Amino acid sequence: MTSRSFGPACFASVALAGLAACTSVLAPVLKPNVTTDVVKLEGGNWQLDPAHAALTFKIDHLGYSTYIGRFERFDVQLSGAADNPADAKVEGRVDMSSLDIANDEFAETLMGADWFNAANFPEARFQSTRIVMTSETTADVEGILTLHGKNAPVTLAVTFNGAGFDRLRNAQVAGFSATTEIDRTVFGISRFSGLITDMVRVEIEAELLKTPGVT
Repeated sequence: MTSRSFGPACFASVALAGLAACTSVLAPVLKPNVTTDVVKLEGGNWQLDPAHAALTFKIDHLGYSTYIGRFERFDVQLSGAADNPADAKVEGRVDMSSLDIANDEFAETLMGADWFNAANFPEARFQSTRIVMTSETTADVEGILTLHGKNAPVTLAVTFNGAGFDRLRNAQVAGFSATTEIDRTVFGISRFSGLITDMVRVEIEAELLKTPGVT
């Protein structure tokens, strides 16, 4: 290493070491105190943090593999009071044109008329109708799913992962995981039915935000 290159390299090493030390000091302060006590969850309206969310679907492909797709743009809203979670309301919306399967050409095929038909049905929507607590941190969220222009009842199995104040986002954060299985033929998506399985597993990971003091 020449003397000319030693100076910047040395400075960079010192800076990185200082940053690492600073992060280790701040970590205990910034780390949220997460609780799984649903009753402590603030009431009001909660909005999705899209930077910390995922919506995927899985389907058996001819017995060879589990095919996985993902929607990049979706929204979830939660409203209600923590002391009465059964009366909470959940609404979700999915931009069907935001399909991502790491293959742009095949994604266009799946969004076409033979499959999702995103041009005519650009949005899928879920509206809860009833929430049944199944344990202190789990619930069955029953609702109506609108997909491909058709409505059908769907039940989400939801787990409350925990909540706490996040200093990095300056907001209350609540984390949830949800799964369900739907029969695609019920919604008129029946291409290759019987060849490719009809049952589709949907998985959702979501962090919801609530600004302190805002209802």
